[in-house]
Amino acid sequence: MHQQIRLFGAIAVRPAVIALIPQFESATGLTVTVKWEVNPTVKKQIEAGEAFDLVIINPSMVQDLTATGKVKAASQVAFGRVGMGVAAKAGSRPLDMGSVDAFVHALKSAETIAYASDGTSGGYFSGLLDRLGIAEEVRPKLVAVPGGQTASAVGRGEAELAVVPVTSILAAAPEVVLAGRFPAELQSYIDFAIGVSANPRDPEAARQLSEFLTSASVDQILAAKGVERR
Repeated sequence: MHQQIRLFGAIAVRPAVIALIPQFESATGLTVTVKWEVNPTVKKQIEAGEAFDLVIINPSMVQDLTATGKVKAASQVAFGRVGMGVAAKAGSRPLDMGSVDAFVHALKSAETIAYASDGTSGGYFSGLLDRLGIAEEVRPKLVAVPGGQTASAVGRGEAELAVVPVTSILAAAPEVVLAGRFPAELQSYIDFAIGVSANPRDPEAARQLSEFLTSASVDQILAAKGVERR
């Protein structure tokens, strides 16, 4: 049996999955190596030949990889979903995010707003600005930051606020705090699914990791890291 499982996943779920891996490794004696990119990049790299045993990205992307023979048919399972939030520097003035009007006011009042321009969350936020009719006013304030560094940019003083999945904000503590989640009317949940490679080095090991990550026993840890189960 191969002792190493190659996990390739989306940056948004990194904080939650990283918290679970030691438990899995201790229970099985297997080792998990990880690589993280924004959702579109994960898909592109796998399509280009990146070797992996297990992938965690958007469900539609797992389906695409299954259709092209990269992911094993019928191996897709739901992992969870992550909501969108606003990050602020620890110690900064509290923000009101309790309504659409308050949310819009916070965006208009901020001097700079970091967002993951190359990720799923960045695409949603950009479209949301258009829907709210504030794109012309807010877009000049936007600071494009590579995925995985968006929330941390606030802690480094590169932006006043950051719009990013809640998981990334919680992981950037204590320098960064969750100023608030998107109002319910504007909230967008990013869904994630797991797929097993069509050519895993060790099919049984990959299956074990997939089952562990989707088991009810880890729900509490995932929730604390910002991943919601349906």
